[in-house]
Amino acid sequence: MAIERIHHVAYRCKDAKQTVEWYGQHLGMDFVLAIAEDHVPSTHAPDPYMHVFLDAGNGNVLAFFELPNSPDMGRDEATPTWVQHLAFKVGSVEELEATKARLEAAGIEVIGVTDHTIFKSIYFFDPNGHRLELACDTATPAMNAKLDAVKWEMLDEWAKTRRAPKHAAWMHEQEFAGS
Repeated sequence: MAIERIHHVAYRCKDAKQTVEWYGQHLGMDFVLAIAEDHVPSTHAPDPYMHVFLDAGNGNVLAFFELPNSPDMGRDEATPTWVQHLAFKVGSVEELEATKARLEAAGIEVIGVTDHTIFKSIYFFDPNGHRLELACDTATPAMNAKLDAVKWEMLDEWAKTRRAPKHAAWMHEQEFAGS
């Protein structure tokens, strides 16, 4: 078996209509499909829902479930808010900066532009409390090759020590500045 791509990623939302409108307005995602059922197809449980699908570009689909009979949404309180997020790729740093300005003008709090050496990104929350990231790749082929060469060593060291390996410390030392 070979995975072709992600068919869709699904999250919960507080209000399906508000979510579809927000993603359309702020991220330019088209609304592509709605499915509503009174019973869950996989479990046959009686639990009405609205399932909406948004075009995230290049065959990627972001979906949401509104579940009116379930308790209010929460989040995993044992996990820091910065960990669980959904990152979307944009084409340029200029597009990233323009989107940041547009989001802020709409009253959305934005963190960044954050320089991760191999990409730059901004972070913000959707109306459901999901953390989103927009990222623009900035790595050179040399940077990518250097990271690729050490990925297994880093993972093996992490598995043994649970301490951050220093194989890619250059990312924070700007060794590749100007490369």
